[in-house]
Amino acid sequence: MLLGTVLVLLLLGGAGPATAHSALKGSDPGDGTVLRSAPRDLTLTFTESVGLLDDSFRVYDPGNRRVRTGEPRHAGGRSDTARVTLPAGLGEGTFTVAWRVVSADSHPVSGAFTFSVGKPSPTPAAVPTGPVEHPLTGSLHDAARHLAYLAVALLVGTAAFAALCRPPDPAPLRLPLLTGWWTLLATTVALLLLRAPYETGAGPAAALDPSALGRTLAGRPGIALLARLVLLLATAGLLVRLARRRGDGRTPPAALVTGAALAVGLALTWAAAEHASAGPQVPLAMASSVLHLLAMAVWLGGLAALLTLLRPSVPATALPAAAVTRFSRVAFAAVTVLAATGVYQSWRGLGSWTALTGTSYGRTLLLKLAAVVALLMAANHSRRWTARGRTEAAEKRDTTDATDTADATDATDVVDVTDAADAQRAVRERVLEAVGGPRGADAPSSPSGPEPEPPSEPEPQSEPQSEPASASRPPSGGSAPDGADPRRRALRRSVLAEAVVAVVVLAVTTVLTGTLPGRAEAEAAQAPAATPGLPAATVVTIPFDTGTPGGSGTVQITLDPGRTGDNGVQAVVLGSDGGLTAIPELRLSFTLPARKIGPLDAGLTDRGGYWATNDLTLPIPGTWTMKATVRVSELDQVSVTKPVRIAG
Repeated sequence: MLLGTVLVLLLLGGAGPATAHSALKGSDPGDGTVLRSAPRDLTLTFTESVGLLDDSFRVYDPGNRRVRTGEPRHAGGRSDTARVTLPAGLGEGTFTVAWRVVSADSHPVSGAFTFSVGKPSPTPAAVPTGPVEHPLTGSLHDAARHLAYLAVALLVGTAAFAALCRPPDPAPLRLPLLTGWWTLLATTVALLLLRAPYETGAGPAAALDPSALGRTLAGRPGIALLARLVLLLATAGLLVRLARRRGDGRTPPAALVTGAALAVGLALTWAAAEHASAGPQVPLAMASSVLHLLAMAVWLGGLAALLTLLRPSVPATALPAAAVTRFSRVAFAAVTVLAATGVYQSWRGLGSWTALTGTSYGRTLLLKLAAVVALLMAANHSRRWTARGRTEAAEKRDTTDATDTADATDATDVVDVTDAADAQRAVRERVLEAVGGPRGADAPSSPSGPEPEPPSEPEPQSEPQSEPASASRPPSGGSAPDGADPRRRALRRSVLAEAVVAVVVLAVTTVLTGTLPGRAEAEAAQAPAATPGLPAATVVTIPFDTGTPGGSGTVQITLDPGRTGDNGVQAVVLGSDGGLTAIPELRLSFTLPARKIGPLDAGLTDRGGYWATNDLTLPIPGTWTMKATVRVSELDQVSVTKPVRIAG
């Protein structure tokens, strides 16, 4: 820990400026400029390459009506620029530009600025503000990312524990292994479907659009997620082959190499779509990210495997002391790799000492460091129990060997005494036979009285013997009840505490990967002032009931941006059970009673699972009445209304 602190101080002290996330370097026309004539194009320049969306530019005229523009493109083929063509005859006044792109590390970046033609408008322009993502989409996306980290740790860590620590009975590890695989598969599919609405800031219903999935698969994050699915299928094939294999329990070398390659490939799917893929020293950063993720998985996933084998229902023979000792060594190596790569990634993400406390990334990193310190303390406690167990096992073996040696010596002495008595008796019989006397039991008594018997020798079976140690206690590593082994219970409690803290570390790590690095935050502060966010979406839920069986449910309607001017509308119909349901027709209209405007038909069209339009224009702010007509069959339909506030 002292060495890590020194390295952080040295590296942060000498770190120079660099880039990580995309930040807007400049725009043409610039923010707040007044032009004599309308420009033909809008051009944005960023600190790194960016990906463009179909809706990367939204231009609003002085009346807050959306201006029709051309398709967004890169200027001059440069991937760090974004350009859009404006129509002729813009007119005078202040125009607002809201933009949204995807940075090289897969995070959406957005902002807004204004420019004026001729002279500024008398009233200030309404600069769009609001969240950069749909709340529900963002929550689902973040939850899937958290679960994906947990799943890869469980999958890779459990497999590494079985291969490197070699427990004699790996059958109890099948449950965490399969849980990790299925969870990672489900979260990868979810991330793939949510990628498009996450990038555009739309609601989850946009994930049902086939064209959106096609755009996702054409981008780098989508390709990385698709590669993860392929690697998971290959991993499943390897696990099935190993499960069918019969042998001594050791993993074949070819399977070890294949498994290691698949683990590296899975880690690369994260590195290719996170912070490591952008900024300085990309090859080194990606290698460091892969090692960091794998070391984390081996350590934390191994803890889960160790905890599984320490359950009271699992026999003690499933986890011998040798396997615990091997994991202790593997975990120490993993922690060493984590420390080295963590210091490098901290330097790369922060860029300066002040960023450690002055940026969200730095404060989150401090929280992670605190959690890691707590995790190391718990790991050290477990390591002490492991060392104590090794010492007790060694002492028990020495005691057993000494007892067995003493027992063998006593048995040998008894055999020697018995053999001497038999030899003496045989000599006496031979002497009597030589002088003509009887043998054995027929020999008469001595005239002077009974012949003195030779000293009675103890019979081996009559002498009380101390029972060998191996008979008086269960074999080493036997399946004694869990309650009879306090050391095993103490180790299980220590590992459980370690695993709980590990989950906290993983959660903070996921938050950290989605936080703007300190380098980028400092550079964005030096960039031209820009107001973040696209126009906020308005979500309205309208219940309906036709009075017939299966004719009830809700319509969830999203107005984007929910302001005067052009709006996009997305609507999904949910049945009484909360699931998506298909209906033959859905109509939507808007009326402003205070100004006697409307009804304005939204013109919704069926997009295959949801209804949508991009051509709804609401000219005046106020409280509009939204009317939804839901037809569930040829004869049954119902109309319901709900007020909705449209901002100016």
